[in-house]
Amino acid sequence: MRVLVACEYSAAVRQAFAAAGHDAWSCDILPTEVAGQHYQCDVRDVLGLGWDLMVAHPPCTHLAVSGARWFKDKRVEQAEALTFVRDLLSAPIPRIALENPVSIISSHVRKPDQVIQPWQFGHGETKATCLWLKGLPKLVPTNVVAGRENRVHRMPPGPDRWKERSRTFAGIAQAMAHQWGSEFSLVGEAA
Repeated sequence: MRVLVACEYSAAVRQAFAAAGHDAWSCDILPTEVAGQHYQCDVRDVLGLGWDLMVAHPPCTHLAVSGARWFKDKRVEQAEALTFVRDLLSAPIPRIALENPVSIISSHVRKPDQVIQPWQFGHGETKATCLWLKGLPKLVPTNVVAGRENRVHRMPPGPDRWKERSRTFAGIAQAMAHQWGSEFSLVGEAA
């Protein structure tokens, strides 16, 4: 299966799909942190390259409700961010998962299909992550663990805080690769 992981520099999801045997590529305007198949460009430039699945992580800077106090000063940026989300969701790709924290996507595009937490996938952390799905089933929790740390939210200010807060937890990346990767295999075998 050809997998595009949009707006990912960390390679967490790309590497999980590659480890599961898929032809996985990441794309971001930043270089990748882990050597591998990566496009460094605007993801809209590669959406039409025949992907079977896209997992998209659009920047949440102008979308997340955690920044609601600044919304009145960001109308132009929010409109551009929502256009980007719509572009991703309408890409010519049969299976799409778009993830973002609780955000204005819910009120301006549509409600998410699912909200997941890291503690459902082996990480004792809280970080509500919304998933908007097209052609994919909801993720099934793989390893519900105790502990509800809020490390991501409490991260101290710093130049790389945004990068650290945006990383996908390994357990979630692995669940995506195993569940959505095998879902495609089963669909492909039935065809």
